[in-house]
Amino acid sequence: MQRSQLNDLFAFAAVARERSFTRAAAALGISPSALSHAMRGLEARLGVRLLARTTRSVAPTEAGQRLLQSLTPALAGIEDGLTALDAWRDQPLGALRITTFSYVAQRVLAPRLPAFLLAHPGIQLEVVVENGLTDIVASGFDAGIRFGDTVEQDMIAVRVGPDLRTVVVGTPEYFARHPPPQTPDDLKDHACIGYRLRTSGGLLPWEFTHKSQEIRVRTRGPLVVDDVEVALAAVRGGAVLGYQMEQDVADDIAAGRLVQVLDAWCMPFAGCHLYHPSRRQTPPALRALIDALRYEG
Repeated sequence: MQRSQLNDLFAFAAVARERSFTRAAAALGISPSALSHAMRGLEARLGVRLLARTTRSVAPTEAGQRLLQSLTPALAGIEDGLTALDAWRDQPLGALRITTFSYVAQRVLAPRLPAFLLAHPGIQLEVVVENGLTDIVASGFDAGIRFGDTVEQDMIAVRVGPDLRTVVVGTPEYFARHPPPQTPDDLKDHACIGYRLRTSGGLLPWEFTHKSQEIRVRTRGPLVVDDVEVALAAVRGGAVLGYQMEQDVADDIAAGRLVQVLDAWCMPFAGCHLYHPSRRQTPPALRALIDALRYEG
């Protein structure tokens, strides 16, 4: 059956129930004249008169009444099916793949995922931790989470965390052995931890900003790592200076276990953002994850 024929049958059922072209047309969202024309076309195709018309009323003929009785359960089933489809489309169901890096996985996702999974049992979430930048479209991901300044401009980005700041810290014992640096240039005289970039294999430069001046320092030291926890252990043990996320060492600084230096050179930067390709409709599962992670601070 063609779609136009199905539409005409729905229209006929509306006229037969309402017994009015005007009311049926209003319910269907079309003009009474267009509805009357469609009914004449349906009667012509079927070769039988379905509606008895007068200047004041319209009613199904005996053939029309018989057709209405046959159509009613079938049309109701179609409407129920469409309603069920709409409900499925609006609910967060199905598989969802996202990519991020270890810091976000531990600090942003891990605390919030249990509540999200319990609230949405119909979602199967896969989290892939990759410390390099990933083309989420080419790699088949629904979304990614990265620092805001690394998200491509053609993506839709939603903030999922506050602005962040990287700070330089060492223990009081370390600074008892080495005078605290006054400028980033002084770091050349210090034992600085090195952070290996897994994607490029190079070392992460320590970046600073002061009065619009940006400086990237290539530090040197006795230890190179690619893991935050190992780095923190070495810093807290007094062996090296660390270049750490402020929130990771805030308690240590407050308790006096670590001392922060070069504060004026450590400026905030855009925090974590969930990003996904621009599309007309965001899948319900992704929309649910965005709502769960969205940062409102």
